[in-house]
Amino acid sequence: MLFVVLAGAPLAAAKEKGCEGLPDHAALQAALAAARMDSNGGLNLDMWATVVNRDGIVCAVAFTGADRGDQWPGSRVISAQKANTANAFSLPGLALSTANLFSAVQPGGSLFGLQESNPVDTGVAYGGDAEQFGQPDDPMVGHRIGGVNVFGGGLALYGADGTLLGGIGVSGDTSCADHNIAWKTRDALGLDLVPAGVSATGDDNIIFDIASGVSAGGFGHPVCSADAQSIGEALPTSHPIGS
Repeated sequence: MLFVVLAGAPLAAAKEKGCEGLPDHAALQAALAAARMDSNGGLNLDMWATVVNRDGIVCAVAFTGADRGDQWPGSRVISAQKANTANAFSLPGLALSTANLFSAVQPGGSLFGLQESNPVDTGVAYGGDAEQFGQPDDPMVGHRIGGVNVFGGGLALYGADGTLLGGIGVSGDTSCADHNIAWKTRDALGLDLVPAGVSATGDDNIIFDIASGVSAGGFGHPVCSADAQSIGEALPTSHPIGS
């Protein structure tokens, strides 16, 4: 259900970096906070989120806690990696979530080695004033972060007309909960007009089809908990794409 209205007025700095149509810090934080408070089957922890545009430039970084140390500090960069990955490996006609990539990059998988490509720009990731991490002027904003992450929490962002605008990455809980929170955040932002995907529902939802260590369809993700699995499998119904 869409509850955050994108009025076309993100931060001026973000506008200059090609972030039109994407959420600013306030919109991202509001959507993330609402999704984090829902039942997601994880550890019920505070979260980080990052949004990048189609060129991989960071447009916004936010967290849900009272301060930057209230969620795993390492998840700030992980969220940015996830956003970059979902954007980098999705297309106007096919969305791949980071959850979809888990099995594909394992030895023998169709995308083995992908996880070693596109390294993080460490200067962008760790530079700047730490007190600004997760704030409107987070040091990553306006820069390409790079990085590849291959477990749940990263999704491509599609506008109301189906245009692929970039990606969102969420981190701070189990990878399955990260995916569930990312999906709900994207839904709230109204950036989920996904054209097609590799899941049974024709979107980029997480797939649980690993048995004896092998994904039946090649794009499966491990089960983190029974609750996270049931919530994740229900997402196309509870939070349908394009709604």
